[in-house]
Amino acid sequence: MGAIQRPFTDDRPSRPGVLLPARELAVAWALIVLIAALAWVLTVGQALDMGIGPGTLGMALPLFLVLWLAMMAAMMLPSVAPVAVTWAKGIARQSGGATRALRTTEFLVGYLVAWTMFGLLAYGALALTGDLVDRDPAAGEWIGVAAFALAGLYQLGPLKSVCLRHCRSPLAQLMHYASYRPRMRDLRVGLHHGAYCVGCCWALMVVLIPLGVMNIAAMAGLAALIFLEKLWYRGPRLARVAGVAFLVLAVLAPFQDWLLPGLRTSTTPM
Repeated sequence: MGAIQRPFTDDRPSRPGVLLPARELAVAWALIVLIAALAWVLTVGQALDMGIGPGTLGMALPLFLVLWLAMMAAMMLPSVAPVAVTWAKGIARQSGGATRALRTTEFLVGYLVAWTMFGLLAYGALALTGDLVDRDPAAGEWIGVAAFALAGLYQLGPLKSVCLRHCRSPLAQLMHYASYRPRMRDLRVGLHHGAYCVGCCWALMVVLIPLGVMNIAAMAGLAALIFLEKLWYRGPRLARVAGVAFLVLAVLAPFQDWLLPGLRTSTTPM
């Protein structure tokens, strides 16, 4: 791949055909890895304390959003790291390491804001399903069917393909971002890319309703699936295979209680 040139710079030109030295990108990589690792530590610690059960597990909205943000940082940042680093490559060569780290952080903040906004919808969905299960435990079976079926159908649909294509090949869009005005550019770039990522992966988060929003095994499995969908060369095919698998789980859900730990009384985390 050729060098990233003028479309990614801020105000001053850089020499064409010259890539940023690898050591200048190490800060960006280290920052992303550190945030994701800390997020996993926080998420696992909270999950072990809270267990698995229906609804929001008694969490008020502010606490839920804090934990949701940690979950999204843990699950999503490994797959978005190449995009963040590609954007960091476009930051002016004259910028120092501290400036580059600050701007990369701003990109990540925008990305996580998009997922936090989706967290508001997730909280409402969990609260609703929790209330339904409290009133009628048998409703959990059909909620599980609906959640798995929705995830499966979306995985096989055209909107998933469009958003996944963007997440896998964002270079053209990153070049478009260079036309943004400098003020809060990195935050807006992260927010825009995060919106595509939400469009790509929101249905996968829906399966946390039957599996349990604090189910460590489910979170790890979904994180691995998202990582492979975005970065593996057979990612689009894997997305379709996952869609078929979710449809199979939708058929099995009424007959297999182990598929619905998040719609039963609180249990030990998986």
